[in-house]
Order: sequence, then C-alpha cells, then structure tokens
Amino acid sequence: MKRHYDSDLTRKIIAEKAARLFSQKGFAGTSVSDISKEAGFSKGHVYYHFENKEKLFVYLAQEGMREWGEKWTALSPNYPSATEKLYAMAKFVLNNYKTPLLKVGQELAVNPSTNPETVKQLYGLAIIPMQAYAAIFQLGMDTCEFKIDDLESTTFLFGTWLGALCQHIFTMDYDKLLLMFHQSVTIFLGGILKN
Repeated sequence: MKRHYDSDLTRKIIAEKAARLFSQKGFAGTSVSDISKEAGFSKGHVYYHFENKEKLFVYLAQEGMREWGEKWTALSPNYPSATEKLYAMAKFVLNNYKTPLLKVGQELAVNPSTNPETVKQLYGLAIIPMQAYAAIFQLGMDTCEFKIDDLESTTFLFGTWLGALCQHIFTMDYDKLLLMFHQSVTIFLGGILKN
C-alpha cells in the first residue's frame, strides 16, 4: 500500500524542526542534513519545499512577523485612544521582539556571503510594525488627538526609536528597559499631542 503524502504537513514539520534547530545552533551551525534528519524527511523534501536554507529561514521570519501582526491586531482594540495604543505598542514591542530566531536573523543579515535578496527580505519585515505604528498615528490624526504634518516621517522616527531600544533587550534589566520604552513614548508624544 502506497503511503499518503501530505505536502502541507511536510512543509509545516520541516519548518517547525528547522526553527528549533536554528534557535539552538544558529544559522551557520544548522545544515540541511540536520533539518532533514530532525524532520524525518529527505534533503530532497527540504529543497522541494524551500529551495535552500536561506529561503527556509526567510519563511520562518515572515511567519513570525505575520504572527506578531496578528497578536497586535487582537490586542489593539483594548486601547481606545491613540495615546493609549502608543504606550501599549511600546510595551508590546518590548515583550514581542526577543524571539528565539532574532539572533539567527541578525547573524544571517550581517554575513557577507548571504544573498542580497535574503537580506532585503529580512529588512523588509519591518513593514508590518511600521504599518501598525502608522495606523496609530493616523488614528490620532483622525480623532484630532495628534498634530502630525508628515505621517511617514513620524512613523519612521518612532520605529527607529523603538528599534534602537530593542538593541538592549539582551543586555539590560527588563524593568529598567520597560521604563525607558514608556518614557520614550512620553517624550515622543510631547512633539505630536495637540494642546
């Protein structure tokens, strides 16, 4: 009797096992053979579903960012005003930035042998949080809570500010960093709140 092959399930298993291995061993320390062995499928299956190891990692990073966006979308309605959403977003970023694959993505992005298209795709993941920030600022403008002349620049500045704080997630005490995230929103609001 021929064994039934479920392509979607195979892809899911390979991705889950690869994520665990990347988290444990890093990108360079994980081979396609390791992924194949851990997933219980041939290397051919891995290549069939993901073409190469970089594309497999990009898929995992994109899925992680998609989930980030879904979590924020579910949480956002709990905060009625744009100001409340901005404070909630800062805490959300702090609590959802440190993922097991974060260091792996950084390793891959700075490696000179990484395909430039892969690096572009990894940096492109910032679109999801930037859209979420822009939506908060747009809400504040629509409700006359914020006075913003340039939505795009304001969004970029806010994202850059939070991104700079995120660089300290692995090195700074959580409570101290949480206070800094909160303070950064307070300072930022000083420039955009309507009097």
